[in-house]
Amino acid sequence: MQFLDTTLRDGEQTPGVALSTDDKVFIAKKIDELGVNIIEAGSAITSVGERQSIKAITAENLSAEICSYARIMKQDINYAIDCNVDSVHLVVPVSDLHINVKLRKDREAVRQMAVEVTEYAKDHGLTVELSGEDASRADLDFLESLYSSGIEAGADRICFCDTVGMLVPEKTEQIFNHLASSIQVPVAIHCHNDFGLAVSNTLAALRAGAKEAHMTINGIGERAGNTSFEEVIMALEWLYKYNTGINCEEIYRTSRLVSRLTGIAVSVNKSLVGANAFTHEAGIHVHGLIADTSTYEPISPEIIGRERKVVLGKHAGKSSVTLALKELGLDTDAAQLDEIVSRVKELGDHGKKITDSDLQSIAETVLDIYRESMVSIEEFTVVSGNKITPTASIKLNVNNKSIVEAGIGDGPVDAAINAIKKAISGVADIQLEEYHVDAITGGTDALVEVIVKLSKDGKMITSKGARTDIIMASVEAVLNGINQLMKE
Repeated sequence: MQFLDTTLRDGEQTPGVALSTDDKVFIAKKIDELGVNIIEAGSAITSVGERQSIKAITAENLSAEICSYARIMKQDINYAIDCNVDSVHLVVPVSDLHINVKLRKDREAVRQMAVEVTEYAKDHGLTVELSGEDASRADLDFLESLYSSGIEAGADRICFCDTVGMLVPEKTEQIFNHLASSIQVPVAIHCHNDFGLAVSNTLAALRAGAKEAHMTINGIGERAGNTSFEEVIMALEWLYKYNTGINCEEIYRTSRLVSRLTGIAVSVNKSLVGANAFTHEAGIHVHGLIADTSTYEPISPEIIGRERKVVLGKHAGKSSVTLALKELGLDTDAAQLDEIVSRVKELGDHGKKITDSDLQSIAETVLDIYRESMVSIEEFTVVSGNKITPTASIKLNVNNKSIVEAGIGDGPVDAAINAIKKAISGVADIQLEEYHVDAITGGTDALVEVIVKLSKDGKMITSKGARTDIIMASVEAVLNGINQLMKE
């Protein structure tokens, strides 16, 4: 079985993509490192710049066979020869729609052109893969007879192109069962993904006797794209237990390279190489992963050069939070863990995903609060608005005694801090020296981290609070600092 990668030809035909020569060489070298058999480096007829790129790739002396796309015109072959390629992908329109409308010829004229150009390419030392364009909408008897004529003229391989993605797996299997048994040279499959069946049709063709598959990295290509390389390879390796010979550990790095150089982002939920493919949030899933990663992963991410990720949100449970905390080097007791999980879920309910920075800030705040506290909050209310003096009322437990106080200020945060200072004035004289607020992450739902510097009898400490609500984060930071000062 062989694999032809057409990322640099069909993939580059994705609207908006234009790769430089350096980009093409970089990608070609990476694809060669994967162990792909044939690299379709471009179409030599396209432009001077395209020929420069193909020449630069052939000059690299890669292990893969280097191929140029060509029409059934001798001029295309001459340009390909000039680029020093090993082979041509000689594409022949075979449906009556393409023959009559695009070429404005008849079947026999197209057959003769295909034979003549095949012979010409072979006479000049090129390997020829004769491809039927729009084969899935062609008359199959004519298609097979054209293939036979091409093989007689010297074609080394033939290819069936599902140019507009019209195949279904059942039909594909039927076609390739017949072609593979009646044609004596290797038969290839080239699919497009217009109905989302490119991978399924490619696998069906390979099961039915096809010896070569055309694919692109990340499935890029015109319209809905081409057959996804990574999906076919990993399906063969893991679902069909077939040794492809591909260096699978380089798949993800190759995917990222192609995405970066083409500017085409990979969908987050794309299989295998999407951002979420090995990312877990739901608590029950993470609990299973801790016991055995195969519970919620079909393969280990390392197999394709990836790493597992755990993100936290409203579905997070104790298992996922515990795992994430361990990665941060933080240990908690049961009460502390419950509070951290509660805060994570609170953020998750606002649609926020918890980053490592968020979790660390939350955890450090909770760990400080859950040290032996002399002052804790029981009730808290703040009123603020247009033409209303910001007012805060607070009920604190100070040394096991409830104290209720109110305060006003320039804003709700100032009012809250003044209320706290009044509530503890009979116990300790504590001054706010500095106040600083940071949004850990962007957006209106950002986790706010408030850092305060407090002093008492010449002693100075810094403490912080972390919430999505700046007022509560400020109250938390001040109470945390008060507890630290009153214990010293």
